[in-house]
Amino acid sequence: MGRDMDRTLPAGPEAAVTSVDPAVTSDHDGSVGASRRSLLVGGALVAAGLLTSGAPGALAAPRPGTVHAGAGAARKAFRPVPVAHADELVVPRGYVAEVVARWGDPVDASAPRRPAGSVPATPAEQAVRVGSHHHGAQVVALAPGPGGERRGLLVLAHESADELHTATSPATAMAAQGLTVVAVASGPRDGGAWRTVASRFNRRITATTPVRLTGPAAVVRAGGALVGATAAGPGGESGTESPRGVLAPGALGITPWGTVLAAEENANAFFGTDDLTWQRSETDARHGFSAAGFGHPWHTEDPRFDLASDRARPEHFGWIVEVDPHDPASAPAKRTALGRFAHGSATVSEAAGHVVVHTTDAEDGEYAYRFVGSAPWRRLRAKGLDPLDHGTLEVARLSADGTGEWVRLVHGTGPLTRENGWRDQADIVVRARLAADAVGATPLARPERVAVHPTATDVYLALAGGVAGGGCGTSAADGANGCGAPGASPHGSVVRLRPSAPETPAARTFTWETFLTGNDPRATPEGSFAHPKGLWFDASGLLWISTGIPGHLLGDTAGPPGSAGPGGSADPVGRLGNNALLAVDPETGEVRRFLTAPRGAEVTGVAASADGAALFVNIQHPGHRTATAAPDREHPGAVSTWPDRAPGGSPRSATVVVRHG
Repeated sequence: MGRDMDRTLPAGPEAAVTSVDPAVTSDHDGSVGASRRSLLVGGALVAAGLLTSGAPGALAAPRPGTVHAGAGAARKAFRPVPVAHADELVVPRGYVAEVVARWGDPVDASAPRRPAGSVPATPAEQAVRVGSHHHGAQVVALAPGPGGERRGLLVLAHESADELHTATSPATAMAAQGLTVVAVASGPRDGGAWRTVASRFNRRITATTPVRLTGPAAVVRAGGALVGATAAGPGGESGTESPRGVLAPGALGITPWGTVLAAEENANAFFGTDDLTWQRSETDARHGFSAAGFGHPWHTEDPRFDLASDRARPEHFGWIVEVDPHDPASAPAKRTALGRFAHGSATVSEAAGHVVVHTTDAEDGEYAYRFVGSAPWRRLRAKGLDPLDHGTLEVARLSADGTGEWVRLVHGTGPLTRENGWRDQADIVVRARLAADAVGATPLARPERVAVHPTATDVYLALAGGVAGGGCGTSAADGANGCGAPGASPHGSVVRLRPSAPETPAARTFTWETFLTGNDPRATPEGSFAHPKGLWFDASGLLWISTGIPGHLLGDTAGPPGSAGPGGSADPVGRLGNNALLAVDPETGEVRRFLTAPRGAEVTGVAASADGAALFVNIQHPGHRTATAAPDREHPGAVSTWPDRAPGGSPRSATVVVRHG
């Protein structure tokens, strides 16, 4: 590394962080229902590894009400934190949480520090600063520095932009989205804390960054829908316009060869048109494109997002994007073989050397997918081939008897033939939702993040909550929570897929069960949660759940589970307080709350340092509208002032580092 990382970037003010040591209210957990599709777990508390790089497995807790956490031999017990409603970030006593990368913090060493509570005001200013709406997180290890300094590259996904500050400037909003790559370090003089540092690797990738498309849908074809370049230049002349932009990325994954995968999620939100003559096609409708969009005015400034323009290319977005954090000059590669939809996950595992990427379509009633490499990835790379361009896209089909299978989305198989209107594999991956419809994939209740157990090969799927096209009742008495679809629940669930023989993540058949149910009235106070969106396994095999209770439900505390909230809503989740990060023992189903977020925020991406001693956690959109309050331009801190606590200032999304302290 040499002198690549010898300067600390300007830091912001300290964030408000609280540690607590609450009394434990119960020694058991009944949060998982009993049925074929709902595991019955409970009994004595167990200890599990937190932030470890040691062997998987659970250890007996020294006393009721504690869960073990720590790094290697330095394991220590933590007491779960209680439900929180205050505008604080709370971790257990014995841990500290420190802000390392806020929205607007410099990525380029030449960018000056902004005043506390302020945010980037122009596209140029935002382009050299950390983006907004932190979602996915990955830490890519680098070689140690002088004195054993720990070093890495923190990669962040920025799913959206804060409309309060960017609504009148689409260009600034475009610069706030995308990805951030910034070097981080923790040296002997840092006391265990981490900081961002200047590095040749630091960069921003935004909605205007040049990208390339690879795989079956990488080229334009005459009369077709696709993809690699637009059909006309700015003046309507023939020619091409290279694709640009990583849009609305949520989850991040990491490949065995050291690149990062970004999941483009709600790209359709940023398209629209004022042209009343525009006609929506079947593909447009199935992929959620409309003239109104989600109210973002991007199409008024950039014709790429005007659905009526010849230069509009919605097919440029909705992909898994591969980024090499070690090569700042490289263009992000959109791997079209993995399908086009609102990707909610990009989780990478291996099966006999073949790469397996699990992803989802993160809308209610959509599907779970995976990509399985055609050959061992090392063999492909040795031939100069990209492993993510060579493999098979599959979609999950779950049966009511607790079995399931992965169905291949391959041209010429089943209904995916020319006779049925499918021209080739490019057509299938571009219209992946319609292809999945055709093969009878199973609708799910807003499938989000996927996690694969590091040794057991079990696949865990977060369903954030919905009806998945079926009706939901109000009772959580059974595993299906009164809903007709697998794992469906208005408050979310975690479904476990167990591969059949051969027991690898690439097995074509599996059994499935509802592992946990959101807002379960049987859950203990320290293990209750709702709307799980993020799942992540640490190296010890401990499962982490991050929650994304929608803002309009936060603060709604009218009644216990099963009662009616305001407007007649059942089972109000406001009693669960702010969103949280929870630790789960996958062997027993024991759930314990480890961190609670400030008001209005979601807990999103989670990643660990290479030695397992630090946890990087993303806090997204603190201060977002809740059931009881909403910010405006005059009062941006009406809901939250975290992390800066500046009078009159704005809350900011941020990454915090949690460690023993």
